[in-house]
Amino acid sequence: MFDLEEYNPWWVHEEDPDLEDWKDLEYRYIPSWIAELSLEPFSVNFLVGPRRVGKTLGVKLLINELLRERRNPYEIFYYDCTMLDDQDDLAAVLKTYLKLRGAKGIKSSLIFLDEVTSVRNWWKAIIDLINRKKLKNDVITVMGSVSINLGRAVGYFSGRKGNGKVLEIMPLGFRDYYRLLIGVEDYFDGKGREAFESYLKTGGYAAYLNKRIRKSDIVGALKADLRSLEREKNPEIAREILGAIISKAPSPLSYSELGQEVGVNRDTVRSYVSVLSELRLLLEIPFSQWGKKIVPKKNRKFTVRDPLMARAFAEWSRVKIEESVLYEWTVQEHLYRKFRKVYYFQSDNYEIDAVVPGMRVEVKSGKAKGKYPRDVIVLSGNEVPGFLHGIEYSHVVEYGEV
Repeated sequence: MFDLEEYNPWWVHEEDPDLEDWKDLEYRYIPSWIAELSLEPFSVNFLVGPRRVGKTLGVKLLINELLRERRNPYEIFYYDCTMLDDQDDLAAVLKTYLKLRGAKGIKSSLIFLDEVTSVRNWWKAIIDLINRKKLKNDVITVMGSVSINLGRAVGYFSGRKGNGKVLEIMPLGFRDYYRLLIGVEDYFDGKGREAFESYLKTGGYAAYLNKRIRKSDIVGALKADLRSLEREKNPEIAREILGAIISKAPSPLSYSELGQEVGVNRDTVRSYVSVLSELRLLLEIPFSQWGKKIVPKKNRKFTVRDPLMARAFAEWSRVKIEESVLYEWTVQEHLYRKFRKVYYFQSDNYEIDAVVPGMRVEVKSGKAKGKYPRDVIVLSGNEVPGFLHGIEYSHVVEYGEV
C-alpha cells in the first residue's frame, strides 16, 4: 500500500536524489543545526521555520552521516507525508514501518516525518503510538512547511517529548553566510563588507544564492500558508499590512495606526501580525525601559526577519524598502536569535534600536553621528558586518517560545 523504499533509497544501496542535486550546487554547506538535534532515545524533535530554508535537505544530509554509523540502513526511516490525508493514514505508514523493522530484528530507529503538517490531526497518530510504548526506543523528528500548525501542535506533546528539542530553522545568519560565500572561518573586514552587501540582496537563503528559488517563491509560500490555516487568512490583507510596515519602517507603530493605513480594525491587524510572527516572517519589538520593564501601551517596532523576505514582500506590496532599514532589521534579528528577546528604547534625545540583556545597540547604515550614553554600542554601516559575524546562537528554543 505504501512504497516506503521510494523515500528510503539507502535501503537498497542507492543515493538520495536530493543529495545528488546538492552535490551539483555552487554553494554547498552542512547546516550547523543538525548537530543540535537530539538523537538519544526516547526523543521527539520538532523543526519549526518558514519554507525553503533547507529543513528537508538538512535532514537528508544528517541521514547521510548517520548511515555511516549504522549497521542496518533500515534503522533510519524517512517519509514525506504530503500524500497522506489524516492521522489514520499516518498511523498506517508508521505501523507498516514498525512491522518491517520488527521482521529485521530492529528495536530502535531514527524516524523522520516530513511535511507532517499537511496531515489532519497528525499528532494523534504519533501520540497514540507513544502512549502504547511502541516508540519508547526511538527518535522521532517531525517537520513541516506550515510551521504555524507545527508550532501550535508542539504543546500536545507536553510530557511526551522525552529528550526531544524544538529547533527554529531560519535562513542563514551572517556568520554562516560569510563562511559559505567567502569559504573561510576567519573574519576579514573587506571580505566581510563584500559578503554583507550580498547578504542584503539574497538574505540567508542558500537556495536563492544557488538560483534555485525566486522572490516569488517566498511570496507564494506565504499565500499557501495563509490559505491552509484552519481559519484562513486573506493574502491581500497580509500584503497591505506588510506594505504598511515596510513603508513606515523603522518607525514604531501601533496596531491602530496599521489598521488605519490598511483599512481594517486593530484586532484584525493584531490577528494577522500574530500569524505572520508564528510563520517566522515577522518579529515584534516592544518598547522597554532599558530592557527591564516592557511598556505594552507604547508603539512597537516590526521587523521582517530576513533581507530577502523583506525585498520579496516589498516588491509584492509595491513599496520601497530603504537599505538603512535592512541594516537595522538584520541586527535586531541576529540579536533576537541569540537572546530570544529584543526590545527598543526611545527618549526625547535619542533612540536605541536594540536592547538585549547586557547590551544596547544603535545602528547607522552610514557614518555614526550624534551623542549616546557610553554603554551604547553605536554601529556605523561598515561596522555592522563584523558585529554580526561575532554573534553565535543556538537554534534550540524553549517549548513556550514556539
